[in-house]
Amino acid sequence: MTTQQRALGIIGLEIGLAPGEFPPPQPESVFNPATFDFPIIIETAAGALADRVIPGDASLETAYIAAARRLVERGAVAITGDCGFSIRYQAAVAASVKVPVAMSSLLLAPTLLRQLPADAKLAVVAADSRHCGEELLGIDDSSARARVVVGGIEGDTWPAGVVEMESEVAACVARLRAAHSGIAALLFECTLFPMVTSAIRRRTGLPVYDAATLYRITFASVA
Repeated sequence: MTTQQRALGIIGLEIGLAPGEFPPPQPESVFNPATFDFPIIIETAAGALADRVIPGDASLETAYIAAARRLVERGAVAITGDCGFSIRYQAAVAASVKVPVAMSSLLLAPTLLRQLPADAKLAVVAADSRHCGEELLGIDDSSARARVVVGGIEGDTWPAGVVEMESEVAACVARLRAAHSGIAALLFECTLFPMVTSAIRRRTGLPVYDAATLYRITFASVA
């Protein structure tokens, strides 16, 4: 049975839980319907475990395409991705459906650089900076690329909750600001980070862009 509603479609990761086992979404989560003033619908890309998507498993492309098509059948008027590293499937998904596709907040990087003074830097904060290479940023000009700095919260364990996530993201931002002068804006790659975006804005006084920013822009284009 289809919903047939105009909604934003999200291609989700596979996290190994049955639908009834999912914890309630946290405030400001992109999976919390209350976060947005438009409906969201979610389809999981089969086999899209984080440890396959983050390093870029090309064999998942077919699963992403299938999930995108299911979302369109259910009424999605635009498609986004869960996990900023799903930008690797941007071209394949965009070619497979006839609605706007924006798979990752990393797509915003070139635009954000142009919003800043020519000597200012953009800091990208990722779930795992080890896999957030230049090829994901869409910035060909070497002088512009030099204005992007990347950090992450990778480690042995993932933050246990929102409070711990805020602490780790704030620490990452502090490290980047200590190492690089002129950071004027932050771009969050991870789709869990919107839960701490407001707190990081307050802590740093910097503009912060995230997956929720991208979702709102994308849906507004077709609303």
